Amino acid sequence: MHCKKPIGIFDSGVGGLSVLIEIKKLLPNENLVFLADQKNVPYGLKTQNQLEKITEDITHFLLGHDIKMLVVACNTATCYALSHLRKTFSIPIIGVVPAIKPAAQKSQKGKIVVMSTPATAKSSYLKNLIKDHAPGAQVLRIGCHGLEDQVEELDYIAIGQTLPKYATKIENFGADVLVLGCTHYPLIKDKIKRNLGSGVRVIDSGKAVAQRVKFILDQNKLSSKEKIFELYYTTSDTVKFSKVASILLAADIKAQKAVL
Repeated sequence: MHCKKPIGIFDSGVGGLSVLIEIKKLLPNENLVFLADQKNVPYGLKTQNQLEKITEDITHFLLGHDIKMLVVACNTATCYALSHLRKTFSIPIIGVVPAIKPAAQKSQKGKIVVMSTPATAKSSYLKNLIKDHAPGAQVLRIGCHGLEDQVEELDYIAIGQTLPKYATKIENFGADVLVLGCTHYPLIKDKIKRNLGSGVRVIDSGKAVAQRVKFILDQNKLSSKEKIFELYYTTSDTVKFSKVASILLAADIKAQKAVL
């Protein structure tokens, strides 16, 4: 069966593009609708009730494009709103889970660091992931203040000033695996790696999410055989988003305004 309906993807900002990139690599024939909720970035400052309402409104907007699946390409939204969305909507919904399980499998020292937003770092969702999938490991959770916003703006000067202090924490802890627990961070993975020693492996969830999307599509016979469109929306400044997205995707992106 051939299903041309698009996959809906959203994040608080441009970070979700790191997930979109992996989905495009693995599933080049899928039609996509991406929404950056930049009016409400960062999500880490919202309450759980606020995030449930915001993500519900976004899902209704994307359902207006007749999406066949929803990808919550934001760790904070996954931690605080995924279960609510799954209870509220009947389409398949996939979240972004910090790669704790593969990190535990790859770590030889049993020392893992998770870099995320402060909200994700303190979430019970992440605590339970660590408890379930890395019970024998020492896991340091670092809530990175401001880094998400710096990536959102592509402020490479500020990023260059911020990363060394986190690299020092990782080095002092003695970790051999670093988990990028925010979808913004894979967009600067090369810069993160340059601040770390060669003995630290850096992993994120992008490829795993893309593989999960493929599995669900195949299982439900929803795969597309023909690429027709990609649509990009932002709840804030379309010109600003288009400029940053064009740089990150190495393509000419023209975003539209989404009113939720």
